[in-house]
Amino acid sequence: MDAFAGKVAVVTGAASGIGLGLALRCAEEGMKVVLADVEAAPLAEAEAAIRAKGAEVMAVRMDVSKDAEVRRLADSVFASWGTVHLLFNNAGVSGSFGADGIWNIPKEDWDWVLGVNLQGVVNGIRHFVPRMLEKGEAGHVINTASVGGLVTATGGPYTVSKHGVVALSELLYKDLKTRSAKVSASVLCPGWVDTKILDSARNRPEELTPNALAQPVVTPRIEMMRKVVREWVKNGMRPADLAGLAFEAIRKDTFYVVPIDEKIAQGVSLRLEDIRLRRNPTLTPLG
Repeated sequence: MDAFAGKVAVVTGAASGIGLGLALRCAEEGMKVVLADVEAAPLAEAEAAIRAKGAEVMAVRMDVSKDAEVRRLADSVFASWGTVHLLFNNAGVSGSFGADGIWNIPKEDWDWVLGVNLQGVVNGIRHFVPRMLEKGEAGHVINTASVGGLVTATGGPYTVSKHGVVALSELLYKDLKTRSAKVSASVLCPGWVDTKILDSARNRPEELTPNALAQPVVTPRIEMMRKVVREWVKNGMRPADLAGLAFEAIRKDTFYVVPIDEKIAQGVSLRLEDIRLRRNPTLTPLG
């Protein structure tokens, strides 16, 4: 797919970070843009920014972890604009980064992070892809995973969810290709990106917030790791640059979208080598 003007794009988690970068790029390509996000005020600001670029825009406040809300989003988009050409299943949260032992992560953290990061992508695929296929037009699905979906370092629920997104995306790609569909798929696996993902708790539902007694103990080592990661995120890749890579992948039908970074490449190669050699997982500074 290499022609975007006048086409329709849906972006979840579109109010900030990677999602906003993707949405702005869609507008620059002349697309109609659907913005979906759980955060009301930033969503309104994103809508204004897209409209300022001269693009048609629809903003919908919703929670991707809720199947019924994703279905309503799809219903609304197809009823209003008739079709969807690009689907960016991008919404994501962090959570439990630095718990001292994966066994100490509260159930609420697992439910919240897996609900948004993995089930949110499942919901997007279930409610949009069949309709995209039915339209018979060229299209593309881009699922945002992470380099955390290619290696295992930190943040139990986050890493598990992103590995799930990579596997889910691979299955989607194969299902589409074996059917010679006009819709294809890619998985976006960035490393550190300058976003607010470490502050995801601002949007955390109260019912999925563990009580004080269930909160993991923050050891000096964990506190140090959190500071290091926050600095890496602050100095990370710009969302606009990542959006450029995503569109390049759509044009070339590239599945794995992994920004070129020596440390990322080394980490992925090390894990694959562990698997190939049946070697026990190699420990790294972050775990």
